[in-house]
This record gives sequence, structure tokens and C-alpha cells, in this order.
Amino acid sequence: MIDIASPLRLRLDSAALVSNWRWLAAQGGKACGAAIKANGYGLGAREVMRHLAAAGCRDFFVANWSEAAALMPLPDDVALSVLHGVGASDMVAARTLPARPVLCSVEQVRRWREGGEGRPCDVMVDTGMNRLGLRPEEAASGALEGLAIETLLSHLASADEDSEQNARQLAAFRAVCAQVPARRYSLANSAGICLGPDYGFDLTRPGLALYGGIPRASADGHIRQVAYPEARIIQRRVARAGETVGYGATWTAQRDTPVVIANMGYADGYLRCHAGIGGATREGQALPLIGRVSMDLTAFDASGAPDAAEGDWLTIDYDLPSVAAQSGLSQYELLTGLGARFARVWE
Repeated sequence: MIDIASPLRLRLDSAALVSNWRWLAAQGGKACGAAIKANGYGLGAREVMRHLAAAGCRDFFVANWSEAAALMPLPDDVALSVLHGVGASDMVAARTLPARPVLCSVEQVRRWREGGEGRPCDVMVDTGMNRLGLRPEEAASGALEGLAIETLLSHLASADEDSEQNARQLAAFRAVCAQVPARRYSLANSAGICLGPDYGFDLTRPGLALYGGIPRASADGHIRQVAYPEARIIQRRVARAGETVGYGATWTAQRDTPVVIANMGYADGYLRCHAGIGGATREGQALPLIGRVSMDLTAFDASGAPDAAEGDWLTIDYDLPSVAAQSGLSQYELLTGLGARFARVWE
């Protein structure tokens, strides 16, 4: 097989990832896990698990059973939970793989009781999000009797906001915990961790903040950027004064302007909304994005980078909170949208 280097790479800072997890672990909760669904929020779930397991993380969460299967074999002494529970077509995988379903409905509870062979499970209770989970009255009615519940979970709907819903969900979860026996209880995601130690319980489940996202202002200054998209320059050219660049002729050169074309576009998750606000750097030199973002190509003004040339790497501006504020995309979308053509390179 011919080894061909990708013209796109996602440079990933393993020290920042571990630093973020350690800071989150110190904020509250007896243990700190990690959500690595959506392929580790786009960074690569297997490598994220490897780095965090080496740092001491023991609890990991994925969305579905195909994500769980992709992580086999698991590192020693690591637990994996599948957040979407167990559907009828999942039972073979759920009985075979060393992972626990997070049962999300009365139907899933019945299915696991009948076919789970007495194996441990986790259970999700809905305390106000109306997404996945048993209602509190269902959980307290005896529906869970006889299950070996490892972790009872709920999920906060508005933890990234100063919302009264947070306190209501906390109170509702405490009430459920008093009625449903489990080995551990877990409520807080990244933003929930930042609400304070009352939300920590036995296990926290950060996701976004592990990967450099800022869930609440109190995390700013503690959470470090992890992912740095980079793209190679295909061509350097000059747009003459009065000429336009890109589809729709949306940018016009006011003077003769050096332009570099990068091997990246919206097919890679770098979407058209970055036009007019995006940029890149090369050796500390700023290159503003000009024109529209194409499917595979993006143009940058190289006036401030006189030596930028074909084959050079550009580091794309991708500070999650600031780019989210400018583009209208969420920090989650910015991470998980980065495409497969980016080679994931851990440092």
C-alpha cells in the first residue's frame, strides 16, 4: 500500500488533554470519567482513551455499540458505558462486549432484565431534559428492582447557563437517588462540573471541556486548547488590484495582493460561515481568510507572510469559544465537524 501524506492534519496536544481532565477532576465528584462519543469529539476516541487511562481515568462513555466495538480491546481496569442503552438489535453486542448499557427507558429495562443474564448495567433518569431516561416516577415505582445498577445517571439541560432549571434538576436527582439504590450516582457534564461540588456526586462525565471547550466562564484560564487544524498551501499567487477571489466574487483586491490557497474547505468541516471572520497563522504571521470557503479550497491574504509558499503548513485559527462566538457554530460543532481527511497527529 502506498503511503501518501495528507495535506490536512489535526495537531493534538496530549498534555493539554490530560491537564484539562485533571483540572476537571479536581473540581468535585469522587471520580472523573470522560465522554469519548463521536470518536472522541472528533479527535480520535482510541487515542483519547489511551492518554486519559494512562493519567488515571477509569470511566468512559460512548453513544452506541458500534463506537464501543471500535475501542476493543479496552485498557486494563477501564470501564465503558454505552449511553444510548440497548435496543433489540444491540443485545448480541451488549452480551458480548465488556461494556455496560445505560438503560434509558422502561422497554430497555425489560429487555435487559430478560436477556442481560444478570450483568451489571447503568440507568439514565430524566430529571427535566425530556431526551433519554426513565421518568423519576418510573424509576421509583419498582421498575428497576432486581437490576445490578452500577451507576444511576441524569443529564443537565442548562448547565452552561445561569438557569433555575439547574437547581430543580439537582433536587430532582437527589430525590431519585434516595429511592433507587445504585453503587454510584452521576449528574454533571463539563458545564455541570463548573456549577460547583454539589453537582459532583460519585462520578462526573466531562466531554467538551476535555477537548478545549469552555463550558462556563469559570473554566476560562484553566482549560487549554487541544486541537489545532492545519492545512498545506497548494499555491501562492497574486490577485491584481481590482481582481476578485473565489466564488461569487465577494472579495476584491484593493491593491496587488499575495494570496495563498490552502488545501481545505467545507467538505472537511471548515464551513462557509468562516468567510469574512476566519484566518490562519504561519510562524506567528497572520493570514486573514478572503473570499468564500470552497468545498476543498480556501484563500488567505498572505500580505503579512511574505515567505509563505507552496507546501508550507498554515495553522487555522480555531480557538473554540472565540470562533464559536464569531461563526455562530457551537464549540461542539466546531470539534465534531472536522472531517476524516484531517490526519490526527498526537504530540
